Amino acid sequence: MALFSKKKKTQQEPNAVTVEESTMQEHDQEEVDTVLSFHPDWEIEPQERFVYLYHHQQLPKLKPNQVSISGINLIDYEEGFVAIAFLRNTLTKPIRFESVNLLLLDGEGNPFAKSQFDFDDIGELPPLSCRPWRFLFAKEDKLTETIPVNDDWNIAFELRSTEDTAHHLDLDSTWENKMSPAQHEHLEQVVKNLPPLSTGEVNFMGIEANFVQDGAFAVTVLIRNGSNNNIQLEQIPLIVEDDDADVICQGAFQLSDFEVKANTSKPWTFIFPEELVQKQEPNMSRWKVYPPSQN
Repeated sequence: MALFSKKKKTQQEPNAVTVEESTMQEHDQEEVDTVLSFHPDWEIEPQERFVYLYHHQQLPKLKPNQVSISGINLIDYEEGFVAIAFLRNTLTKPIRFESVNLLLLDGEGNPFAKSQFDFDDIGELPPLSCRPWRFLFAKEDKLTETIPVNDDWNIAFELRSTEDTAHHLDLDSTWENKMSPAQHEHLEQVVKNLPPLSTGEVNFMGIEANFVQDGAFAVTVLIRNGSNNNIQLEQIPLIVEDDDADVICQGAFQLSDFEVKANTSKPWTFIFPEELVQKQEPNMSRWKVYPPSQN
């Protein structure tokens, strides 16, 4: 049975701080499948693996850029119970969680238990994956003495109040220190006027792109997190296209302790070195930036 502890955060320097509004085209999104993924430290017997595989195959498909949780089994344990559930990630990049509140619900949607979990031990949830995990709810976590029987229950992330879930701008401290009040206000207005995200959706919106010194190409992106949980990104592959649908540049960026808070948009600048630039005179009347699999 795994326990969870919080992950420490560190600060990162952005590559640039200028911001100007641009446009990014939306991509049609179809439902996607997930691949069953076991934690490397789990020892799974063949029969148990088959049971998880069966339950995984019964799950409904999700849309891209979603994170969800689905209950599998509820087991009595020392006056409390263990909830076995699937964590599902349909982002095209791995994610990590921090502290998350989980609710156990009866067949009518009423909560009968609530607890907070730190997700360090669950590790990195791979792209397009589904990972089983065990959550221990103690006796004191019960909200009622009436406990569902059989399969008449579900598990869910706790939704926050409307005030907590209002989408807003999140700036790294280094950006805060270098931006003028006018730039800050402009970026807040950009975030405020964007179309709302679906629950659990994470997407990218380009806000500035231009050539910089040594022939490199810099693109500033809003990373938009529509989920109710903080996410951590470790690798981001990106493609930048111009209005002629030509690739300007393409590459992958490794990040360390890079967090996008729940229901926020975080700006970040990615610099493609000259050797990754494929078009020297792009048509920048319109342009877009996206992870490869979202094209």
